[in-house]
Amino acid sequence: MVRIYDMKQKEVINSKDCKRLGFIVDIEVDLKDGKLKKLIVPGPAKVFGMFGRDKEYQISWDQIKQIGEDIILVDIDEEKALIKSDY
Repeated sequence: MVRIYDMKQKEVINSKDCKRLGFIVDIEVDLKDGKLKKLIVPGPAKVFGMFGRDKEYQISWDQIKQIGEDIILVDIDEEKALIKSDY
């Protein structure tokens, strides 16, 4: 069993290219079914790592390959998973 707090402490890494995506900042849950639908990880910073972020990685539950002690391995196509943030 894993708590959301514990998951937020793990770094998310794309297994396709071993790129570090960052840490979970939010989740999306289907309240009707009570199931976790997506993990939300901030996208890359705009300019030289500054000036905020306007996109986020939305990683669906089926794209999570393994949850380990320190990391969460995902298998995503970054271009498709990188979505304009609503916030």
